[in-house]
Amino acid sequence: MSQAATAHGAPRVTDAPKLRARSRKKVLRPVLMLGGIAVVIVGAGYYWITGGRYVSIDDSYVRAAKESLSTDVTGTVGAVLVKEGDHVQAGQVLLQLDHRRFEIALEGAKANLAQTALMMDAMKQDYQRMLHEVDAKSAKLDADQASYDRYAGLVKSGGVTRADYDNARFELAADRQAVEALRVQAKVQLAKLGGNPDVVVSETPQYLQAKAQVDEAQRQLDHTVIKAPFAGTVTEVDTVQPGMYLTAGTAAFGLVSSDDVWVEANPKETELTHVKPGDPVDVTVDTYPDHVWHGTVQSISPNSGSEFSVLPAQNTSGNWVKVVQRIPVRIALKGNADDPPLRAGMSVEASIDTGHHRTLADLY
Repeated sequence: MSQAATAHGAPRVTDAPKLRARSRKKVLRPVLMLGGIAVVIVGAGYYWITGGRYVSIDDSYVRAAKESLSTDVTGTVGAVLVKEGDHVQAGQVLLQLDHRRFEIALEGAKANLAQTALMMDAMKQDYQRMLHEVDAKSAKLDADQASYDRYAGLVKSGGVTRADYDNARFELAADRQAVEALRVQAKVQLAKLGGNPDVVVSETPQYLQAKAQVDEAQRQLDHTVIKAPFAGTVTEVDTVQPGMYLTAGTAAFGLVSSDDVWVEANPKETELTHVKPGDPVDVTVDTYPDHVWHGTVQSISPNSGSEFSVLPAQNTSGNWVKVVQRIPVRIALKGNADDPPLRAGMSVEASIDTGHHRTLADLY
């Protein structure tokens, strides 16, 4: 009986495990499918909510203060006191021009200053002499006036001759002209003294002009020596050799700062939504991939990089194409004693922590 039932399709005992496995698969398949979708949704939601906090910028480079050293005087190079790659301190002498010509010019300017002081003092004394001459001539003029008045009263009565009267009259007129001429000369001399007969010599325009020539000669002599404006490393030193004629304004060699170093990042404008000065930054340099520098956002440029380009985009030409602009961001680095040396122009990657967290409200 049992065998017949089995033959007509009743399940056998040995088929029970297969049936149970098939049932479990039917149950697990929708669970796994729905669970996988749920995991993807949850993961995507978590990534979206936690995303947007960090801004990674690979268009970044190390920058450093640098200067092309030159002088504003022309002369022959006397000595170059540094070599290529030397590290120098602020104020250290780097190059000297032949200073003999400038020393001669300075001595000449000082001699001219001394001569000017003597001349101004002599002008003051000469003014006093002119005043004394005016007084003396005025006294003689008074005597001539008295004689003329006396002769004028006697000539009518015949007490003096007509010739004596005329001589007295002519002498009076001559002395009057002489006194007037002396007074004009005294006024001219006083004007040269600035209207003050007791003026201090060092305050006169003539003295100040001569003093300015001395200062200019001293300045040119001082500028025959080129000093380092800041600590750094000198470069391209071999372009200048002793005996070379160096014209004013010509760059002698370069100096790259070792202290004033920063990172210039150029993120897209769409990445700056939440970036602000003071945000912490992690910086890695391609040369030292295992070392991380820490810094902060120092400033964000008020203009894009294309604003100062030689040929800016003409967006009003009718062929306008919208291009995402890049805004320079300056990152100040916090250096440590064990940091590898940074060189201007090195490529870096910067990661800015904006501290921004997305919320569900950002979806609406």
